Amino acid sequence: MKIARLLPIFGLLALVACKGSDNAAPAVKPVATVNGTSISREAYDFYVKNVAGKASSELTPEQRAQLLDNLLRAEIVAQQAEKEGLDKQGDTASQLFLMRLQILEQAKSEAYLKDKKASDGELKAEYDKRVAAMPKTQYKARHILVATEDEAKQVIEQLKKGAKFEDLAKAKTIDPSGKNNGGDLGWFSPGNMVKPFADAVASMKKGETSSTPVKTEFGWHVIRLEDVRDTPVPPLEQVKAQVEQLVEQGKWKAYADDLLKSAKVERNL
Repeated sequence: MKIARLLPIFGLLALVACKGSDNAAPAVKPVATVNGTSISREAYDFYVKNVAGKASSELTPEQRAQLLDNLLRAEIVAQQAEKEGLDKQGDTASQLFLMRLQILEQAKSEAYLKDKKASDGELKAEYDKRVAAMPKTQYKARHILVATEDEAKQVIEQLKKGAKFEDLAKAKTIDPSGKNNGGDLGWFSPGNMVKPFADAVASMKKGETSSTPVKTEFGWHVIRLEDVRDTPVPPLEQVKAQVEQLVEQGKWKAYADDLLKSAKVERNL
């Protein structure tokens, strides 16, 4: 088993959160103390699980000892950094601040949502809302992307003279994937494309090639619309897990918004 030599920042901050205060009597004898600071059995087991991917009871005595040495080394270094005031300087202070928020927010979120699972009615309502917001149409198209408008116009002229779109795409496009597949973009919704491209496609008829170049932030496009279809809508059961997550996210945001509304906040931006 490969043992990590350095304690990841997430693990370190999680251990800070797990270590009890010096005033509280630990329920279980700590695995070690460093300059009077206790490292609890819970913190050690949490560290082992994150580094080794298994419980400490599944490791050999030598592996457990090596991990404890790593943890002790990290604690000693952290204490020295605090003595030197590094925990209050620059990016380090900001990282500690933000990681504390992240860990506590995650803990509170899990506790709050524990008994607030989505009901069938909530799932159906969220599913219907998402389906209603979906684009109604999908498009299947090819494109040839070039650097200048003149190049794009030359491509259009070659197509008018009978050149194959796929061959020109492989020869001229500056889109790396287009060189391999003849400019094929597959099926896509308008929201997946930059607006000028999506608008151009939406104005075209099936089988039509753009008569003028389409400019986007990537360059100049010549587009051929190959097919159009109604957007496939997956059944609720197929996306139930994702919808459950959306419902829970909505509940959590509403809770956090209420806390923010009731808090005394002074903004200085």
